[in-house]
Amino acid sequence: MGENKNIVLALVLSAIILFGYQYFIAGPRIDAQRQYDAQLAEQARLEEESGAPQAEADDAPSLPLAVSVDGGNAQSSGGSVNTYANAGSVSVENSELTGSISLGGARIDNLFLSNHSVELDSEEKVQLLVPANEENGYFVRFGWTAVDTSIAADDLPKATTIWASNDTSLTPTSPATLRWANISGVEFFIKIELDEQFMFTVTQTVNNTTGNPIRVRPYGFIDRKQEPTTDGLFVLHEGPIGVFDDTLEEKSYENLRDADNTKFESTTSTGGWMGITDKYWMTVLIPDQQKQLAVANLSYKNNSANGGYRASYLEQAATVPANGSFETRTQLYAGAKIVGTIDDYQAQYDIKLFDRSIDWGWLYFLTKPFFAGIHFLFGLTGNFGIAILLFTVAVKLVLFPLANKSYVSMSHMKDAQPKMKAMQERYKDDRQKLQQEMMAFYKKEKINPLAGCLPIVIQMPIFFALYKVLYVTIEMRHQPFFGWIQDLSVADPVTPLNLFGLLPFDPPAVIAIGIWPVLMGITMWLQQKLNPQTNMDPTQQKIMSFLPIIFTFIMARFSAGLVIYWTWNQTLSIAQQWYIMRKESARRAAKKAEAKS
Repeated sequence: MGENKNIVLALVLSAIILFGYQYFIAGPRIDAQRQYDAQLAEQARLEEESGAPQAEADDAPSLPLAVSVDGGNAQSSGGSVNTYANAGSVSVENSELTGSISLGGARIDNLFLSNHSVELDSEEKVQLLVPANEENGYFVRFGWTAVDTSIAADDLPKATTIWASNDTSLTPTSPATLRWANISGVEFFIKIELDEQFMFTVTQTVNNTTGNPIRVRPYGFIDRKQEPTTDGLFVLHEGPIGVFDDTLEEKSYENLRDADNTKFESTTSTGGWMGITDKYWMTVLIPDQQKQLAVANLSYKNNSANGGYRASYLEQAATVPANGSFETRTQLYAGAKIVGTIDDYQAQYDIKLFDRSIDWGWLYFLTKPFFAGIHFLFGLTGNFGIAILLFTVAVKLVLFPLANKSYVSMSHMKDAQPKMKAMQERYKDDRQKLQQEMMAFYKKEKINPLAGCLPIVIQMPIFFALYKVLYVTIEMRHQPFFGWIQDLSVADPVTPLNLFGLLPFDPPAVIAIGIWPVLMGITMWLQQKLNPQTNMDPTQQKIMSFLPIIFTFIMARFSAGLVIYWTWNQTLSIAQQWYIMRKESARRAAKKAEAKS
């Protein structure tokens, strides 16, 4: 019995810690960060109106023999001096993306997601990449570093180089090619192609028209100047991410920053990928999967000129023969983390572990099949909420035999409550004797005291896996259910505290409890009432009795989709448990009546 109590208490405390962290720590921190970000945005807007600062030069990944590409005058293909501000750009547009590529530094640095709004029913689109000269700059750049003295650093394009292009737009049917030539006659080309979704193909070409061979290393990197606002939950990774030599590596912003990684540490990898991921969006570089990279890393640089977070690669040295050329190709994924799209790209380009860019977690064997099941039902019903309800029923049917055995045992235990209480009263001063008598009683009545824990033990990983699916995947974002639930990915917006929106005020988030969390609390309380009373001390009983109230407040800030799932799941459990316990009570009563006759 004591083991039973410890298991239940451990599960309860684990759940309280999980949800309590979100409610009391992560939630207030996110609110504060959002207010701070709003102030920064307003400050940036005012600075822009008064004249935005020019972009600072960024640097390339470096090795001991690599030459810095910082500084220097910005040069066009004709050699004249230009400024970054008037460099010009190439527009970007397909069915999913709009934006531009800056000819200053050949940066992909202004990208919006055309089909994803910042808020439900808002016309403002999500901005993924931000120009380098803005305070929260977030951009991608490609280039070359020198290997030896066969070419000088000044003869390579720099962060401040102004590129030329005869193409004014990049679309799925019209690639854009950027060109720059040094005074020695070496030409550099960056050809950028875009498909109908989120994948760019970047081909870097060096055309050596001189009489001597040169050696260069191509590179690519993603820079993010500031740490964005994150949900702050341990169940979701947001930040630098990569796969190096078939191993997934996730670095939090905090860990990289605290490591003070001001020196670029070399890590080799064959193929793989690296980038920066948000909850619903990501930017990822995918080098040639067959190439051995000289450097592949996630890093942070803490200095005024080039500070920020970086995901980068540096290829092995390549020799460009006299009057010859050399090219290398890289994919760039910049867009929404749509499961089907990412899976398709993984198969199309043979990208190792690319599906892990979505944080399926260590319950991968449950979370991804769960998503497939829910998404299939969504395709049939057209309503994500209905899909969640149907999927819950399917899970219940799979677990029905096991739950049946558990509820039968619980029914036996509930019927045995009077005898157990009498036994506890008789041996209240001798706990050892009480335990012995209890074990003998369980054996005689064929009661399994651990059977009541079984549904909880099994349900916890299932609940957690489904929570991950509903929390990390973009497919539920801005999806309606019925009535007032117009977005299943956010908290229930209707609360009784303002008479369901009739009163003109918004209650504080701490006490703004929606209708669905209240229903969830009621179902949790009803399920407690159905369960037999265990041999708990008064303190444990008080904790258990307050759990429905505590969880009602905690779950009020979770997504409506998750709360609807839990409420519906508990409703089905109550119906199943009530039916089985009633059936078992009738059977046992009939058996006793038969024995008497």
